Amino acid sequence: MFLALQPAYHYIFSLVSSILYGKPSEKLIVVGVTGTTGKTTSVYLMAKVLEEAGLKTGYTSTAMFNDGKREWLNDKKMTMLGRFFTQRMLARMLKNKCRVAIVETSSEGIRQFRHKFINYDILLITGLYPEHIESHGSFENYKEAKGSLFKHLKNCKEKYINEEFEVVRTDSGIKKTELNKVKKTIIGDLEDEHIEYFMSHWAEKKIGYTGDIANVKIDGKALKEIDVSEYRDISIAKDGTSYTVDENEIKLSLLGAINVKNSLNAYFVAKTLGLDVEKIKKALLSIEGVAGRLERIEAGQNFTVIVDYAFEPRAVEKLYETVALIPHEKIIHVLGSAGGGRDEARRPVLGKLAGDRADYVVVTDEDPYDDDPEIIIDQVFVGAEKAGKVENENIFKILDRREAIKKALELCSENDILLITGKGSEQAIVRRNGEKESWDDRAVVRGLLSENINK
Repeated sequence: MFLALQPAYHYIFSLVSSILYGKPSEKLIVVGVTGTTGKTTSVYLMAKVLEEAGLKTGYTSTAMFNDGKREWLNDKKMTMLGRFFTQRMLARMLKNKCRVAIVETSSEGIRQFRHKFINYDILLITGLYPEHIESHGSFENYKEAKGSLFKHLKNCKEKYINEEFEVVRTDSGIKKTELNKVKKTIIGDLEDEHIEYFMSHWAEKKIGYTGDIANVKIDGKALKEIDVSEYRDISIAKDGTSYTVDENEIKLSLLGAINVKNSLNAYFVAKTLGLDVEKIKKALLSIEGVAGRLERIEAGQNFTVIVDYAFEPRAVEKLYETVALIPHEKIIHVLGSAGGGRDEARRPVLGKLAGDRADYVVVTDEDPYDDDPEIIIDQVFVGAEKAGKVENENIFKILDRREAIKKALELCSENDILLITGKGSEQAIVRRNGEKESWDDRAVVRGLLSENINK
């Protein structure tokens, strides 16, 4: 009975929370970010670019929160929180004089109507591929859940801003002609195979980017509605990345090709808001990292340790592409996979990927939820074995995550790379009945390194 009432329950909570906090999204420029990968990094880059350009910005994301006054790690194990949290955060941002709010908007949040009473202005789709299929029932359902956000854009009220980017009421004697209208805008990667679906939704402005117009996944008629930019001349090195877009050379301190598109998302959001390109370029170059995303842990060791959130095959492949740019001897990889009905099919695939690419693999616990963690580990382990790894020689099963990381550190020698994936900057391991064990991969690594356990 309760399950049948859940849609109405979630809808009412979303409505009540919006009213309770005074509909704050109507008084902010709101950017919604959705997709399968790159959301959190894109949110962070956007926020830092907008701040550097002088626009006070708050945000909610999988990794971090910022209400315009303080920034803190997301310890909730959820991207788009319910129970009044998002509306309360938007209200705090408004109180703290933010002009822009960036909301990482998940498919689960959309299913539970958490987007419904947020007045979005700019929607960004980072790309789409299968994830959370068990939860949604099919990839098509997953895509349609994301699509509901884009359908919602047409129902969002128009906004006008003054020269200080403050949303201004137009019924207070101020003429609309004296203000700037915030155009409802969709931004996306034109090479993504599902981009036409998202770009087919209504928007006053549509912006797309591509590395090669020949690879665009949209037919000619639909393409005419989109402002298209090409990026090119990508140069990737161990200390950063550069490329050109709109005749502007963009330099990043961030590693990897994956951050080209993440930074393009930030670039086009900032440009859509009319910000100075030189300020955008300067801000992008100044960003040295994102919590739990390709995060290097430095404690004086003579090898490289990288903690990354990647937990599904495509993201892990991208991670290995980036790691290949760093001169190294061996690669040691610590990984697991999540329980709770989260895409069981990917477990052996992740194991095979690690088995193929890493010299040593340590399979461990991640977030088992109500599943048996040893069964999850076995499923990942089988994939690595198929890649030719041999138990207790170059692949190890260690249930305790701290002991697994300790073992991996013991395997490291000078100039090696240790990858620890699946959790990034998450602050808990989730176990049976939703019980949370306080956890931070980065803190564990620093603690173990301080003990000099690799010596």
